[in-house]
Amino acid sequence: MSGDSGSDDPRDELRALAGRFRANLALRERSGLAGVPAGSSRRRGPSAVQARDAVAAVAVAGRPASADAATVAVFTSDDQPAPVRPAGLAGLQLTREELGDCQRCKLAKGRTNLVFGVGNPEAHLVFVGEGPGADEDAQGEPFVGKAGQLLNKMIEAMGYQRQDVYICNVVKCRPPGNRNPEPDEIEACEPFLKKQLAALQPRVIVTLGKFAAQCLLRDDTPISRLRGNFRTYEGVQLMPTFHPAYLLRDPSKKKETWEDLKAVMAALRRLGLGPGGTEPAGAP
Repeated sequence: MSGDSGSDDPRDELRALAGRFRANLALRERSGLAGVPAGSSRRRGPSAVQARDAVAAVAVAGRPASADAATVAVFTSDDQPAPVRPAGLAGLQLTREELGDCQRCKLAKGRTNLVFGVGNPEAHLVFVGEGPGADEDAQGEPFVGKAGQLLNKMIEAMGYQRQDVYICNVVKCRPPGNRNPEPDEIEACEPFLKKQLAALQPRVIVTLGKFAAQCLLRDDTPISRLRGNFRTYEGVQLMPTFHPAYLLRDPSKKKETWEDLKAVMAALRRLGLGPGGTEPAGAP
């Protein structure tokens, strides 16, 4: 701070910063960027416990633990509020706009269509695959080929329809010859996948294949050992399982995959969530 206010009382700084924060929040509310509507089942902002901890953190730093301290604690080092991104459809649209006509890696040169994602922008269940194949590249939609047909059956076996969930991939452009995505390609696309997930705010994520699991978990353990065990991504339960394309090559793994999906269904029930009362159809 410059000290131009003429006061050396740290509480004056806190009150001024809190005032700027409230003004910024009001502006965001008027522009529709303040988050999800009241009454939504989605996660809320900081809890009372988080606010208390923020006050304590400010006090430990040698500043007065006033009621405004928790508000000030959300500011970045240059006294600007942390960016607030919209959730749901608005957040997905913003991410797609930021992605643009992406030329961030070499996959752009060979693509027909950029494959962003498809499904319910309010979905509590999200499936993340590896990358588009030939059919997806042609149509601009993930999982529309033979592997996609199997994924649809898997989703329906859980009692959902394709339009109830959200489906996306780690990389948004088809690797040539359907080869595995390379590290630099994953690195270029990963920020947009994370923004998609932040906008969706799912309660459970199912990763399909090793690249999706390893990307989000930062774990290079083989998928045969990762699958079947819940992990956590940004506070969200994540279940790694086999990719549908792999199941087409080795149908004997379908039983294990169905066990993984049943565990996901049980986790959703514990959260009071499900496919709207539809009974699961059984193993695909």
